[in-house]
Amino acid sequence: MSGALAAFLILAGTILYLAVYPLLLRLRRRRPIEKKFTPRSVDVVLAVRNGEQWLEKKLENLAALDYPKERLRVIVVSDGSTDGTGEIARAWQDRGVVLIARPGEGKSAALNAGIAAAEAEILFFTDVRQRLASGSLRQLVACFHDPAVGVVSGELVIADGESAEESSVGLYWKYEKWIRKRLSEIDSFFGATGCIYAMRRELAPKIPKGVLNDDMFLPLAAFFRGFRLILEPAAKAFDVPTSLEVEFRRKVRTQAGVYQLLYYYPQLLGPGNRQWLDFVSYKFARLLLPWLLAAIFAISFFLPGLWRAVLVPQIAFYGLAMLDPVLPERWALKRLTAPLRAFLTLMLAAACAIAVVVIPADRLWQPTPARKGSPV
Repeated sequence: MSGALAAFLILAGTILYLAVYPLLLRLRRRRPIEKKFTPRSVDVVLAVRNGEQWLEKKLENLAALDYPKERLRVIVVSDGSTDGTGEIARAWQDRGVVLIARPGEGKSAALNAGIAAAEAEILFFTDVRQRLASGSLRQLVACFHDPAVGVVSGELVIADGESAEESSVGLYWKYEKWIRKRLSEIDSFFGATGCIYAMRRELAPKIPKGVLNDDMFLPLAAFFRGFRLILEPAAKAFDVPTSLEVEFRRKVRTQAGVYQLLYYYPQLLGPGNRQWLDFVSYKFARLLLPWLLAAIFAISFFLPGLWRAVLVPQIAFYGLAMLDPVLPERWALKRLTAPLRAFLTLMLAAACAIAVVVIPADRLWQPTPARKGSPV
């Protein structure tokens, strides 16, 4: 067997394993939690920068939650806002909203300020744009009846896309939620849905400056203290779909954040992680996959004899993905090319994420822009 063929088979086997890994999760033993609602004090931590177009509706949404009002407080941290964010929050102070105005030092510093001001048993993190279902907080808090639970994440529901591109991004998110749900049933998934999650306040550490994935950094602190990070699908937040361009920028940031997490939590890749194989197969593999695909494509040119035919499906795959932008929306072929283009774009984002090694993190962080029709 030639060296090129041996390398190809190893790479192909690795990629095949990563493809079937989510299906293997169905074979693992599930560990249900004990869920019972008991009113607990909750501080909502809402970090905002220039969110005046959403903040009023968000505060109305929080006020309408089906949760005992005497056990709920909202802390709005305005991170260097230059619009009417502060004025809107001040108008709500007689209804229990606390405003913390800070210079623009980034989301990590804003969250740290909110956590430091919190006094409640439970911290509830949400973002300014997404609308929350009325019973969401009650559903999240009910999960803390189980003493093993440290963090509970809700489910983000993205509206159906109006184009094949938006629908393909939504399809990826459904796939992501499926994996999170399976990992949650087994033990934990590695983070939370940033716009809707809660955690025990005593488990929340100070977030280092420049952390890109605060919704992973905070939950992982609880995970490494032996607590579970679970998904509660009955708690829902709603958002509009995003374009592939927006999703690319967001994915570069979140994947770069995974590189950061390996610095802050090196035990993720070692025996200190009780789910190290899941982390490698799920999170770390996404950093490796674009390089594996590039390597297998390059090696295919050096395969002996008929083995070189494996180039044909690879060239077809990349060709169809690159053809997608010029195809009319109404063409049936878009149903195939749009998902392929979305996959290729996400792989490119994962490859670009390594830039965090040489580019300051604050240059990679950009808030996700919302199109008109945001559900808040």
